[in-house]
Amino acid sequence: MASDLLPSLLSNLWSILLVALFFGGSIFVHELGHFLAARRRGVLVERFSIGFGPAICSWRGKDGVEYRLSWFPLGGYVLLPQLADLGPAEGESKADVSRLPPVSYGTKMLVFVAGAAFNVVFAFALACIVWALGQPVSSDMVSTRIGYVAPTLDLPDGQRVTSPAASAGLRVGDVVRRVDGAAVKEWSDIQNSLVLGSGRAANGDPEVVIDLERDGRPLQLKLTPRLAGSEKVRRVGIGPGFELIVQAVAAGSPAARAGFQAEDEIMTLDGASMINDSAFRLALEASAARESKATVRRAGSVRELTLPAREPDKKSPFIGMTLRTGYRTVHVSPFTQLADVARWTVRTLRSLVSPHSDIGLDKMSGPVGIARILHSAAEVGMRAVLMITILLNVNLAIFNLLPLPVLDGGQMVFATIARLRGRPLPANVIATAQSVFFVLLLSMIAYVTVFSDVPRIMREYRSERVADPKAAPAK
Repeated sequence: MASDLLPSLLSNLWSILLVALFFGGSIFVHELGHFLAARRRGVLVERFSIGFGPAICSWRGKDGVEYRLSWFPLGGYVLLPQLADLGPAEGESKADVSRLPPVSYGTKMLVFVAGAAFNVVFAFALACIVWALGQPVSSDMVSTRIGYVAPTLDLPDGQRVTSPAASAGLRVGDVVRRVDGAAVKEWSDIQNSLVLGSGRAANGDPEVVIDLERDGRPLQLKLTPRLAGSEKVRRVGIGPGFELIVQAVAAGSPAARAGFQAEDEIMTLDGASMINDSAFRLALEASAARESKATVRRAGSVRELTLPAREPDKKSPFIGMTLRTGYRTVHVSPFTQLADVARWTVRTLRSLVSPHSDIGLDKMSGPVGIARILHSAAEVGMRAVLMITILLNVNLAIFNLLPLPVLDGGQMVFATIARLRGRPLPANVIATAQSVFFVLLLSMIAYVTVFSDVPRIMREYRSERVADPKAAPAK
């Protein structure tokens, strides 16, 4: 136990360091964009802060700018009194704006958009690194073939119902081409399209339209998703199809007695195609009381193996085998990486505001959730951290350009309205809008933290405790 403590501690410290570096770094990059654009255009910069609220530490540079690290790491800001009065968020300015020269409309738009632009540039730079290193992907990640149709779904209220996929007649081997009219190229596209869908039937029930290819022929089916799982999102009860490869076989196990060997590719069980581990597990359970036949591909040839009748073993559902699937490394261009992230970010925002979707703020992640995701990615490896940081920066860029007061997009709207009017908007109108939306933004962050991030972290913690009996306290 003691020997494991130091490596575990060092691993957690490394993960925390990566979270601080890449989460804080993403905020820093955004504010750096505003800062450099403002300095370049001759705009007064009064303060550069990472975080909001009272300062943890601050110092004044030779350039006259106050640099500060603040207590609430929910973002950051560059105090630009000539461009915007964000007193509720940034604190009051000490500069006499009336004595400063006016700022042109072009300069305002350039400074406001620079933060998002720097996030995109940063994301692109990281995407170049990921492109060069390559992304390891497994066969299940890139599959669009259905390998498992769940017979039932467990709902959050404890009900067990026939799965929408089984009710609609989806089959193992069907290839999904489109979901609600949008083309899919990998399994995550299918999952995201289902979760973010906003289709509704005439009676108001959720509905999704799936275009398939079955035995070489096109087929379109309508399904009624159910809200399932701990997150209560739309699910239909399908899993991807992928090759099942034996990684290891335990000595003396039913699998060893049947003749399974490492690197065998499992093809069928009792004549049914096996291209998903969940389907294989259920087939093994169903055939436990009788002798059954399995076919495997071994060294390029197909062999038939006989499995004797056996007692079902919940602790070893794969009869003494561990399974894996195929892996390969792909090099996705930086442009494709950013385009995919931007597409799904916009799709998520559309679902969030759609009255017909089942996506609400409780499905989102705030600063706590983002830090948790980065921490989990750090435990996987640097490539995972880079990919999450790319996602974070594209999200920051798009979110900050939304036309809402307090955000950069809102400032751009105010500047545009003032230009069209030929005179500035009344200061009290802008101040009221800023104050109201700042309170709303903080309320949203608090809501997401309390009702999404914290419950999700607790569910993950409980799952880890169940999965690791040694972590549970002795009774």
